[in-house]
Amino acid sequence: MSKSSAQYSQYPQHHPHDHGRAYQRRPAAAAAATAIPLPATDDAYTIVHAGKQVRFGPVVFWIVVGTVVLLGLWSAATATYFAFRDDVLTRLIARQAEMQYAYEDRIAELRAKVDRTTSRQLLDQEQFDQKLDQIMKRQTALESRATALGAMPDVTGSIPRAAPQRGDSSQATPKPSPISDTVIFVAPPDREARLESRAPTVAAPPTSQFARNNGFDNVLVRLTNSLDQVERRQMAALSAVEESMDSRMRRMRGVVSDLGLNLAHLESAVPRSAMGGPFVPVKLTANAGPFEKQLYRINTTRAEMDRLNRTLALVPYRKPVIGEVEFTSGFGVRSDPFLGRPAMHTGLDFRAATGDPVRVTANGKVVSAGWSGGYGRMVEVDHGNGLSTRYGHLSEINVRVGEIVKIGQVVGLVGSTGRSTGPHLHYETRIEGEAVDPQKFLRAGVRLSAG
Repeated sequence: MSKSSAQYSQYPQHHPHDHGRAYQRRPAAAAAATAIPLPATDDAYTIVHAGKQVRFGPVVFWIVVGTVVLLGLWSAATATYFAFRDDVLTRLIARQAEMQYAYEDRIAELRAKVDRTTSRQLLDQEQFDQKLDQIMKRQTALESRATALGAMPDVTGSIPRAAPQRGDSSQATPKPSPISDTVIFVAPPDREARLESRAPTVAAPPTSQFARNNGFDNVLVRLTNSLDQVERRQMAALSAVEESMDSRMRRMRGVVSDLGLNLAHLESAVPRSAMGGPFVPVKLTANAGPFEKQLYRINTTRAEMDRLNRTLALVPYRKPVIGEVEFTSGFGVRSDPFLGRPAMHTGLDFRAATGDPVRVTANGKVVSAGWSGGYGRMVEVDHGNGLSTRYGHLSEINVRVGEIVKIGQVVGLVGSTGRSTGPHLHYETRIEGEAVDPQKFLRAGVRLSAG
């Protein structure tokens, strides 16, 4: 064995050939050590260095050898550690960096998911706001339509209207009234308040978000359906008004046609009332909808109907007495009640009691009021355009010549003056001074009022 530059020799106790002798080797270097064998009485190891010898027992020797081996292994392990330390550290750092990057990626993914959720919620809220704004605008339009319909005297019944109130959009629910078709719902709060109220729910579970979106969609659907129903009823009411006005217009024109009158001449005889103002033509906007167009037609028809009403106010197609009409003598040839010979009866005799009021059947001007031969006390009213009416056998006259009378005004009381056999009203209608059958006018009035 050797350690440093020394040479070691081993001398067993019983050697068969070299007992008592020692082997020597030359030193390998200038400072080489020489091991000198010594006689030994037991198993031992001797180390000789520079003329000195050290004896070791087997146990101590192997302890030293084991220590040297352990130190060698430790040195090798230490050398290996230092040799590969950089690689281990690099791998550890890379592992930590990889874990950090994975964590950051996960954080970024969660943040992106939260951002997408927030964006989706904001988009849903904006879509909800847009739809709700459209409903509010539609509601305002329906309110204006209801106001326009309410201003029309021809519209009967309840007009659907919508009344908004302020509050939370999550509580917006249509509440149709059982009596009227009123739609009541609350409008959403301000946008900032909505976003603040929704901020804590950004990370809400998808199921709750889905349920909330469904809730909003259901609210919008209910509101839309309710407004659709109101709009349909408004359109139905408007159509009913238009149909009624068209029907009345046809009947009014039919009255003029049946009586053989000239409408243009009648209109020219209508007295002008005190009115005026700048001329502003009526026109529809480019984006006018069906309701506006129908309302325009109705307003045009109404203006024409008002003109016809003023014209027909001069046509005597109404009854001169109140109550059930009963004739005691018709228009045409009859047997004279006094002479018993055929004679022309120029009017209708209405059964009535003395003192019953006699009413004028059309607007006009009194041209005669006093005693008139066989008529007795008689009132004649000129209605213009050649039309006039006479009221005979009156017991009392309540108007004077030149007075302007209106439809239904009492011009006198039933009596039996003149050529009369009893209390009754003698009523005549004349065109250009010629007597015509009053029943023709009365039947036209019945047809007109029947609608």
